[in-house]
Amino acid sequence: MQGSREIQGIFNAIAPVYDQINDRMSFGLHRVWKKMATRWTDCKPGDTVLDLCCGTGDLAFLLARRVGVAGTVWGVDFAAAQLAQARRRDREGQVRWLEADALDLPFDDDSFDALTQGFGLRNVVDIPACFTQLHRVLKPGGRAVILDLHAPADAAWRAFQRWYLEGRVTELGRAQGLEAEYAYIAPSLERFPTGDEQVRLARQAGFSQARHYPLIGGTVGVLVATMSFR
Repeated sequence: MQGSREIQGIFNAIAPVYDQINDRMSFGLHRVWKKMATRWTDCKPGDTVLDLCCGTGDLAFLLARRVGVAGTVWGVDFAAAQLAQARRRDREGQVRWLEADALDLPFDDDSFDALTQGFGLRNVVDIPACFTQLHRVLKPGGRAVILDLHAPADAAWRAFQRWYLEGRVTELGRAQGLEAEYAYIAPSLERFPTGDEQVRLARQAGFSQARHYPLIGGTVGVLVATMSFR
């Protein structure tokens, strides 16, 4: 398993082509999934929200539209090069960008009305500890929406996914001189908790409700975890 520093290096290296390859490897569908994820947060104008592992800012910008000028959006990532891309895209200064570790968030308890984590949970080195952080920084009644790739349970979909990742996606990386960085995706899926396991981990961390929604044959999934009203 890659360590945190190695994973950070991967995301810094791919930052200049991150958006381009995401569009090509998903045929643009990642933008649809991200819109779905932000709707699932149920955030509203004036809310304070967090996009964790924000990358180049897609989810953060969608959240900013929902919370409006009266709201606040934080975009947090541990890869400085990804944040640099996000800041370049943020011509209106909509989002507060911060370099920080998902396992040691520099926010007080009960800080956020909602949060998203897009394609980031799979890359933290301690997933249960990450769930604990998500639970800590959310307000009572708040909601975490976690979007990520998954290894599907169905054998046919699993075989197709492996063929696609090891063929097309690795080739896309190779064309940019980043073959090793994109070859990392397939093995990262093998150790990533299934949807049912994620529900269990969210409950263990203290979330009162959690449900996982598989998409595209289970190759992608969204976990929606909700805090109780204390």
